[in-house]
Amino acid sequence: MFDQFRNKFSISDEKWKQYTSYFERIEVPAKTVLLEEGEVSKKLFIIEKGCIRVWFNNNGKDLTTQFFFENQSVASIESFMKKFPSSVVIETIEPAVLWWISKNNLDIILKEIKEIPDLRDRLFDMLFERTFDYMKYFVSFIKDSPTQRYLALIKERPQVVVRVPQHYIASYLGISTVHLSRIKSKFVQQK
Repeated sequence: MFDQFRNKFSISDEKWKQYTSYFERIEVPAKTVLLEEGEVSKKLFIIEKGCIRVWFNNNGKDLTTQFFFENQSVASIESFMKKFPSSVVIETIEPAVLWWISKNNLDIILKEIKEIPDLRDRLFDMLFERTFDYMKYFVSFIKDSPTQRYLALIKERPQVVVRVPQHYIASYLGISTVHLSRIKSKFVQQK
């Protein structure tokens, strides 16, 4: 998994082996909860294969906030970094192959990479990208209709529409599965 990233960083082979040795590989079935709401996150995951959703329970109703796919990292960042109870659940949608690192081991890497600009910048880019995704998602709920949100999803993240069950997509869009079916049929009729 990590070999594809090796040539992107200017660090010694010894350091690279040390950093990658901190990760553990696991294979889990679909519907595996990796983090419960209210639990303190102690692991950051990188997805080698599979799809993960992040969601929370709102009065008995699942509300999906994000989807993650291959080569993306996922954690309840606020919980992981600040040791707060997580406000979200992290769950696999498909059978998944994941690599995880503990908070303690990531802290070791973070302390050392302050001196390695390429690695530090890539890590910060990854964290900021997630923040930008959250902001875009939040603003979309204020200014866009469900139809506009669905069309943006098709355009910007087509893998979601192909790989994610419809009830999770509806949850992500903030609508019922019936409303999503109406949007999709209206979209098909316009073609």
